[in-house]
Amino acid sequence: MLQHRKDGTIPARAGVGLKPSHCREIVASKPDIGFFEVHAENYMGGGGPPHRYLTSIREHYPLSLHGVGLSIGADRPLDRGHLARIRLLIDRYQPGLFSEHLAWSTHDAGFLNDLLPVPYTAETLQRVSDHIDQVQEVLGRQMLLENPSTYLAFAESTYVETDFIAEVAKRTGCGLLLDVNNVFVASTNQQWDPFAYIDSYPLAHVQEIHLAGFTREEDEKARPLLIDTHNRPVDRPVWELYAYAIGRLGPVPTLIEWDADVPSWRELHAEAERAEAIMLAVGQQEMRHAAAG
Repeated sequence: MLQHRKDGTIPARAGVGLKPSHCREIVASKPDIGFFEVHAENYMGGGGPPHRYLTSIREHYPLSLHGVGLSIGADRPLDRGHLARIRLLIDRYQPGLFSEHLAWSTHDAGFLNDLLPVPYTAETLQRVSDHIDQVQEVLGRQMLLENPSTYLAFAESTYVETDFIAEVAKRTGCGLLLDVNNVFVASTNQQWDPFAYIDSYPLAHVQEIHLAGFTREEDEKARPLLIDTHNRPVDRPVWELYAYAIGRLGPVPTLIEWDADVPSWRELHAEAERAEAIMLAVGQQEMRHAAAG
């Protein structure tokens, strides 16, 4: 049943990233879906059709605001102007959640069109924590930090990824966005056990999950290399890892990310319905186990 949540609270349901090609259909049909997520950087203009549609959709659905440009991991100060524009968006749309990446994307030459990894060292930990403290102070609210999709490891890292993220959450009080697709991509590329990664993740801090599709390639030694492309349906092993995570967490707001080669609204909505079905099935299984025990 369609939930009208004007307070912005994100329900423990599935949502999708809002795409311009779907806005007219969504406004007209008001589909039954938990929430929509938008990239903050796509709405930093003052007005126009994007804001007209988003304002209309916000009247009926909660929003999650996802940043891709704060460069939390950069070895330089945060862009105060960028942060101020995010604050304006939050004041305008009152999203239930705001999230950013554990990554960097700024340098002397300007903004890089990618989310690059950081070494897991004491120095990086302090820098990332300081930046998150600044973000939360300016926004006047908690932010969520998303685990990265990675393709290599830094030799100088002194923390494993899950311990580094846990320490950031402990120091800053931030929440976490668990990207299950990123877990599977990074685990395949770096030969980790993705289920062990979930087991060691600071799950108590997770407030949102992301799911997406990836592209299969091979490295120079013919080993599997997965690329986080967000351009196709969620792959079977990612669904399996998601079910495992939900079994540990319980129902959590879950987003389907599909940012390139965007499909029809019907196909995208079906991915969200599959996520909700998994949440329901895992919940029922847990209830049966509890009753049997």
